[in-house]
Amino acid sequence: DIEEVLRLVLLNLIIRNLVNQLFEAQLHAIRRRRARLRLILNAERRWRVVSTETAWTLVIESCALRTLAIALWKLATNTELRLVPHLFGVGISTVWKCTHEFCRAANKVLLPELMPFPNIHKLAEMATFFEQRFRLPQCISAIDGKHIHIISPTDYHTEYFNWKGWHSIVLQGVVDGRGLFWHVSAGYPGSMHDARVLHVSELWDRVEQGLLFPNQTKNIAGQDVGFYVLGDAANPLQNWLLKPFPDTGSVTAEQRTHNFKISRTRCVVEKAFGRLKGRWRCLLKRNDCHVHFVKSMVLCCCILHNLCEMHGERYIDEWDPPVAPDQLPVVEPNREVDGAAVRVRNALMLRQVQIMNAVLQPS
Repeated sequence: DIEEVLRLVLLNLIIRNLVNQLFEAQLHAIRRRRARLRLILNAERRWRVVSTETAWTLVIESCALRTLAIALWKLATNTELRLVPHLFGVGISTVWKCTHEFCRAANKVLLPELMPFPNIHKLAEMATFFEQRFRLPQCISAIDGKHIHIISPTDYHTEYFNWKGWHSIVLQGVVDGRGLFWHVSAGYPGSMHDARVLHVSELWDRVEQGLLFPNQTKNIAGQDVGFYVLGDAANPLQNWLLKPFPDTGSVTAEQRTHNFKISRTRCVVEKAFGRLKGRWRCLLKRNDCHVHFVKSMVLCCCILHNLCEMHGERYIDEWDPPVAPDQLPVVEPNREVDGAAVRVRNALMLRQVQIMNAVLQPS
């Protein structure tokens, strides 16, 4: 069983510290220090060793070292799949297999540990952090979506052709105030609207079933406000998902100020996506792997992003991906019929106006 073998592989790597044998040039290129690699492997300690055959263990260790190096190289560079075999002296099928095995194991073992849905205590902690840093009470997260460039699929290729003019899958991510992903949804065709991606995601299902946000409200400008996530114009307005006032040409000064506040706060999710792509550069260009495997790679990169950020891994600004030219957002038709959501947004705007007036009030 490949998963059991990988568990044994990673456990032996921890015990024997074989990660130190990786080439320094490779380690530098993948933006990771050996300590961070050990942390990836450390998640496997709870699995029991099922083989004590010395010869078999040595073979497993050797295979694991190669699998780890090849997989991380592929994820952390934008090297084409056909060029990677020459760097490691293996066949192209081996590169694909190593990357696939590593991503599958990481997604199964590390995703539940590094990207769990927050409980009530975590939500309160997230809200406190957001209010202290961004002065937005009850806000816990920001959500955004990105297109991951892929080759044209053989089947249903028109479904993957996005509004930007190329084939992609959609990555939707929700981050906390520290830029850590706590929910990601990937693999949907690029032609799918952001609002539709949200509607079919596990996040939406959990909220609708009352499994995510508790009834823990705070009175703000006379309105009871629960925990909420900040979205953009493409998202539907909900009492737990707030977005800017629609710019119809008649927005008030107060609404414009509130929109600016939301835009500045949402920089946390934009920065998270930037650092995600900066470290794991396979997400920067067209991915030459099968569309179904690209989803696994994307999820794995999000997990590794959290691991780096949680342990203070250095990030160099030069790694930032190039800024794409501004394009018109895909805006959902105006469906702002949720009266509770409208009242919550108005209350937050009113609170901001009250704070500004208090500051400007002469003493």
